[in-house]
Amino acid sequence: MPRGTMRLIIDEGTPFFNMAMDEAMLLLRGINAVEDTLRLYVMRPSTVTIGYFQSLSQSVNLEYVRERGIPVVRRVSGGGSVYHDSLGEVTYAVVLSADSVPRDYMESFRLICEGVVRAARRLGCEASFAPLNDVVAHGRKLSGSAQARRLGALLQHGTFMYATDVDTLANSLRVPGVKYGGASAIRKRVITISECVGRCVSKEEAIEALIEGFSEALNVEFVRGKYSPAELELAKSLEWKYRSREWTALRP
Repeated sequence: MPRGTMRLIIDEGTPFFNMAMDEAMLLLRGINAVEDTLRLYVMRPSTVTIGYFQSLSQSVNLEYVRERGIPVVRRVSGGGSVYHDSLGEVTYAVVLSADSVPRDYMESFRLICEGVVRAARRLGCEASFAPLNDVVAHGRKLSGSAQARRLGALLQHGTFMYATDVDTLANSLRVPGVKYGGASAIRKRVITISECVGRCVSKEEAIEALIEGFSEALNVEFVRGKYSPAELELAKSLEWKYRSREWTALRP
């Protein structure tokens, strides 16, 4: 039996709004102004996000993304550079009290990433957790996650690549440790759910699998909810930061 309920929000929006809302939810959860939440959203347009500690020029192929009008946004969380395909990827964000997960970072990633693992398996892809913060299938990455902790609350958000254009992903990103082969080397390191199962998986299937997967992993029943006025107001006040060149180029 589920140990309780958890709010579920399904949404889509600009990368600036999405990153602002993730941070707003984290801060408000830290002062108990909002409840534990799973948010599933789509970036529109397709976007590259980079980790808080990353160098912009070393983690993104800036010439490529500029030519194609792909926005780049720095996250409040750590982790590496990510391509969010508006037609092939769902981003998840889990916000909850830090006391409800293991204090060890790897074990907290393992617990929350279990939702992604179970979602992939529900779609027929034999996925597994790969420390520190990835989910893999056939030795290739299908999901990456990142965390931020504030005021006793935890935000973990990450990707679920059900049908990502992996060629665009590979050309958009620069990955530390991949010194030779460029985009082709990156391409060989990632996999989508559709590629894994040999058919075209839809966004609707991906969202339903994520809901079921996280329900099992976190032992909760989800209740569809909406943003509070405080979340919307705080996200609006934070959005300027994510739109600013100064924030994105914080570490050139």
